[in-house]
Amino acid sequence: MSLSDSGRIRPYTSKNYIFFRLFDTTIIGLTLLYLLKLNSIQWVHEEHTWWLLLSTVMFYIFTELSDFYKEKSTSYRLDILKGIVFAWIFFIFMIGMSYITPLDIIENKTYKSYLFIWVTIIPIEIIAFHAVIDKSLNFIIKPKVKRVAIIGITKLGVELEKSFTEKNLDFEFVGYFDDRLSNRDKVDIKPDAIIGDIEKLVQMTKNNEVDAIYITLALQAEKRIQKVVQDLSDTTASVYYAPDLFVFSLLSSQVHDFKGIPVISIYDTPFQGVNLFFKGVFDCCFSFIILILISPLLAAISVAIKMTSEGPILFKQKRFGFNGEEITVWKFRSMSVMEDGGVVTQATKNDPRVTPLGAILRRTSMDELPQFINVLQGKMSVVGPRPHAVAHNQYYRKEVSRYMLRHKVKPGITGLAQIKGFRGETDTMDKMEGRIRFDLEYISSWSIWLDVKIIFFTIFKGFSGAKVY
Repeated sequence: MSLSDSGRIRPYTSKNYIFFRLFDTTIIGLTLLYLLKLNSIQWVHEEHTWWLLLSTVMFYIFTELSDFYKEKSTSYRLDILKGIVFAWIFFIFMIGMSYITPLDIIENKTYKSYLFIWVTIIPIEIIAFHAVIDKSLNFIIKPKVKRVAIIGITKLGVELEKSFTEKNLDFEFVGYFDDRLSNRDKVDIKPDAIIGDIEKLVQMTKNNEVDAIYITLALQAEKRIQKVVQDLSDTTASVYYAPDLFVFSLLSSQVHDFKGIPVISIYDTPFQGVNLFFKGVFDCCFSFIILILISPLLAAISVAIKMTSEGPILFKQKRFGFNGEEITVWKFRSMSVMEDGGVVTQATKNDPRVTPLGAILRRTSMDELPQFINVLQGKMSVVGPRPHAVAHNQYYRKEVSRYMLRHKVKPGITGLAQIKGFRGETDTMDKMEGRIRFDLEYISSWSIWLDVKIIFFTIFKGFSGAKVY
């Protein structure tokens, strides 16, 4: 049976963000106009319009990346914290731009002084505006506390209860209701939190003792869910269904909407749309700058390799890239062999195949430096799961659960697993499973700020280690 238009599900979106975006943009413009007037500087179309447009665009981008306008579901303290983080990013960017812009007016010290004030005061004004509006609305409207109940003695229900009781939401938790009370031994629920069966919940709802009901029954309990929904249709309570999708071990899961049909991704990549654009720009800019800075080092290592051992300077090996496609990864040659076939033996301690210079390069990770060229080629990323030889992929994909999901993103020069201690030889299955666990955690929690954090820790503790041979 096909869905009719009336049966389609509309995604919920708050319209509050339109109000806040409008006022935030107005604050940016009015503050600039006020500072210009205060300094007796007349508006110059080509110059000040450029700054206003740039600041507004960057403000929009940063607020999108930080979910600054996301519907508030926790206390305002967290939103303020996000705003402060955003403010500093915005501030640093604008100050940097003031010194690289080609405009002649930047040489004017007066202009720089009020520009400094402008980029400093804008985030403060915006955060204060949001805080005042939020507190004022709560004082005026005084949101009603919603009495909520959960159907289903399940692990998902327990997590939902924590959200109700631990995050300062306007909810009063009534308790759990389930026809199968034997499930109480499978989850950690206080006995007094279990009120009764579904019939009792329906009666309490009819007596106006419950405002909202959340169904957390397992996916296979389709008939039970249908009966519960039918019984609750004789009440005025709001009813929500929370499908237990965590049984699938989600990876970068998102809710999509196809003309009113909700679709939830089980395994997906975080690099789509704007995320893909920013990841690509960051990789290209960072790699280009690094290659310029280390070009003398690259030349010196190349000469040293050629003078100390026979063979090519670069070692090229086939590895798995994004979506499992084969790519050619470059490294400085550190061994006397060039294995790239069906069998690739990992380097071990005191490995006779490693040259004396190669041992130094491997311990310091300088053998990986040519991979910045792979990044510029678009085959790799600065941060991501480390690429493995094709032979290792074919072996471990059969041995380690969800192994191939690490290829939902481009492989990286460094990654979360490497700064967590899983760098170098993976001589046991536990080590490989640990590496894969952190690779998948990186994909699930990716942000541009996580990339920066990983690079920072790589510089200070990730370039060398006792486990690298």
